[in-house]
Amino acid sequence: MTTHTPAADVIDRMTTAATAIDALRGPIEVGPPWPVRAVEGEGPEAEWGAPEVLAHVAEMLQYWLGEVERVLAGAPEPVPFGRIASDPLRTLTIERDRSLPSGELINRIQSTVARYAARLPDLSAADWNRRGLHPRLGEMNVAAMLERFVVTHLEEHATQLTEAVRSRAAGS
Repeated sequence: MTTHTPAADVIDRMTTAATAIDALRGPIEVGPPWPVRAVEGEGPEAEWGAPEVLAHVAEMLQYWLGEVERVLAGAPEPVPFGRIASDPLRTLTIERDRSLPSGELINRIQSTVARYAARLPDLSAADWNRRGLHPRLGEMNVAAMLERFVVTHLEEHATQLTEAVRSRAAGS
């Protein structure tokens, strides 16, 4: 009997979402030119096209893995971590990277999900409960950080990309 751990659940959900994004590789590459959307400030990510979403997902996965490591390594608890949507480095990175080939961004997403899959099984129960302090949301443990900023967010963007490709194929 296999014991399901928090790591197994997180990795499973991330892998499923990353696989869904990878399955869109062909249609996204055939789909250009995609309209360019504004990325500044706290504008709605729901309005972004494939280039912005892929650049964002590739950037955010790496960013939040680093923030999890910051909380795991920091003391005393709660360890300050995170950012808000209007963070200039976030928006500038998305602006820069949305011009990269979509295949490169999808490869980055796959690679970073593999890094999570390699790292998360090493976390102890105490690690999952380590506390960080987000500038807007307050205290969160590592499990909540991963759920809010990584897993659910990745799943939402996989759905968003699927819908954008479907809409584009339907000529909407």
